[in-house]
Amino acid sequence: MGAKNQKIPTTFGAYIEETAEIGENVKIYPNVYILGNTKIGANTVIYPNTTIEDSVIGENCEIKSSYIEESVVKNNVQIGPFAHLRPKSVVGDECKVGNFVEIKNATLGKGTKASHLAYVGDADIGEDCNIGCGVIFVNYNGKSKNRTKVGNNCFIGSNCNVIAPVNIADNSYICAGTTQTVDTENDDFVIGRCRETIKKNRAHNYLKEMR
Repeated sequence: MGAKNQKIPTTFGAYIEETAEIGENVKIYPNVYILGNTKIGANTVIYPNTTIEDSVIGENCEIKSSYIEESVVKNNVQIGPFAHLRPKSVVGDECKVGNFVEIKNATLGKGTKASHLAYVGDADIGEDCNIGCGVIFVNYNGKSKNRTKVGNNCFIGSNCNVIAPVNIADNSYICAGTTQTVDTENDDFVIGRCRETIKKNRAHNYLKEMR
């Protein structure tokens, strides 16, 4: 049913183009823009300051203060606040894409979570994975873009750089701070950072300069 024919439970200030299709019991808050050939499934809630353009949103989703363009969001997904789904992104059932997460030309399998401050570009992520805070999928080498594949049940810790092209197998654990450049095999545990060096009784020299 087109938006122009649907009674949508919305408050004043939302903008919905006539080409949009809105399902049953969708709640739309003020300052929401639903543009182009967007479809929104039943029982979804769109919170303020969200723009959705030419995208498909599934049922029972919550979208908070985010920008979604030319993407697919499946059922029971939480997006935002302040997430950005760029074109050709597919977010699977029961996923979470949290604050300041950017997804571009990538797929997230069922149950995968990227809760905050991450960039997932040109990647295929399996099911039930955790993408930690500050994780960057490094897809561009200055000349060409490359793709990364991550299997199911993987953990990628905070502040990891995943340098494409690389394949991370099922059940891999990538420790925080690792720069991943080689493929893993099932059940691999990867740690790619140096141990810190502690210089005793030296901090005061640097703190003095700062003051």
